[in-house]
Amino acid sequence: MSKASKKIHFSASQSPTLGVEIELALVDKHSGILRSACPQILEAMAEEDRETVKPELMECYVEINTDVCTSVAEARAQLHAQLKVLQAASDSVGVDLLWSATHPFTSWQDQKVSDKVRYNRIVNLLQDTARQLVTFGLHVHVGVDSGDKAVMICDRILKYLPVLLAASGNSPYWENRNTGLNSWRTKVMEGLPTAGLPPFMRNWSEYAWLINHLIDTGFIESIREIWWDVRPHHNFGTVEIRICDMPGQLDDAMGLVAFVHCLVTYLSDAIDEGLYQHDCHPMLVRQNKWRAARYGLDAELVDSVTHQLVPARQVISKMCDQLAEIAQDLNCSDELAHMKEFSKHETWAQRQLERIEKLGSPQAMVKWMTEQSRIS
Repeated sequence: MSKASKKIHFSASQSPTLGVEIELALVDKHSGILRSACPQILEAMAEEDRETVKPELMECYVEINTDVCTSVAEARAQLHAQLKVLQAASDSVGVDLLWSATHPFTSWQDQKVSDKVRYNRIVNLLQDTARQLVTFGLHVHVGVDSGDKAVMICDRILKYLPVLLAASGNSPYWENRNTGLNSWRTKVMEGLPTAGLPPFMRNWSEYAWLINHLIDTGFIESIREIWWDVRPHHNFGTVEIRICDMPGQLDDAMGLVAFVHCLVTYLSDAIDEGLYQHDCHPMLVRQNKWRAARYGLDAELVDSVTHQLVPARQVISKMCDQLAEIAQDLNCSDELAHMKEFSKHETWAQRQLERIEKLGSPQAMVKWMTEQSRIS
């Protein structure tokens, strides 16, 4: 073992706890452009409120984190309260909160990096691949009871990730252009050397070896620079799902959170019960991820067993039915039902396209997006 290598301890969770992180863009109330207003907003907040509202890589967006929660309802209540505080502080400096995974017309080249040593080091290393990270996502943590299980779940959940992307797609525009995709954010993230779909790992030992190797060879400085679509989080004792775009409102976000909470619990239980893991070719996962990014809920996804194409909406409906009993156990039946219902309709990316056509300008669409997502 290299001298720089060290043991990575997984802080096991004995129950399927839940944590949620949401990233929101900061836009000017009048022009709708991105504003580097994070420092101003934090200054306008009480000190105790800054513990859960945090700066991100760029000053034009913020991240809100819940505490460790036992249910989706608890996480929603925390986020609702935090959003009201953030909304009031943003209003005081002339800023609205945009629930979208990219901004439709402001250029990433005009954004200011947050003044932190870590962020400046990342940008210095990754250059424009980091400067382009003006994207906003939904991250969900679910507690698991061992590092080995966390790695196993990261492998078994891969075939389900395109479903989450299809349902959450909310980034059709980039640099004032219609990209033709439901999720352009996904393509921006894939530009990073340690993002996208994770490599196959058999156990915690192999994961720890890989992380130490990447650090020892100077490819990353710390484990925090692993941005895979799903990853173990050793400090929190969780599996963290990071593939989702930021949906257009809180209720839809919580539907996705409920789906993830149930899915990880289902996979964890299956491992405990000794359920056989059917192989899923990595190229099928990659193909389905592309289909989901391109077409959203209109995608047809390749079934990992039959290898036949199945409509994404049909897959989600069937999965929600399969997870219904677990949802009862986790007290998130209503939120999972919402996931099933909103997946019957157009994606938020499609709503952005429709609103620009109806309202006549991207600025008007941004105003509509910020108004319909306000917390009352």
